[in-house]
Amino acid sequence: MKILILLPVLYSGMMALTGCSSVMSHTGGKEGTYPGTRASAEMLGDEATGWGTKSLVALDMPLTAVADTLLLPWDLFRKDNTVRTRVEKSEKETQAMNAIIPPAAMPAP
Repeated sequence: MKILILLPVLYSGMMALTGCSSVMSHTGGKEGTYPGTRASAEMLGDEATGWGTKSLVALDMPLTAVADTLLLPWDLFRKDNTVRTRVEKSEKETQAMNAIIPPAAMPAP
């Protein structure tokens, strides 16, 4: 009888802890499709990430991909218009402009 109660509780707990990268990416304001899966892939490729974290990310990555797939319609129509996103976009445009036209040299004092 205890096993009949323990299995659904354990299964529910496991399902509640899945797709962590997807949830964090969607609540953190990242744009684009599959932001959680991209974040997980970046963490797996990062040398500064420890082996303990990488193992958890590797276990979570397939579930994050499923969560990102379920949230794909939301990602396609969502527009992030926060101040942070606008500043990052402006900085990228400025850096691209500086790559084409470098800033003028400052005169010596």
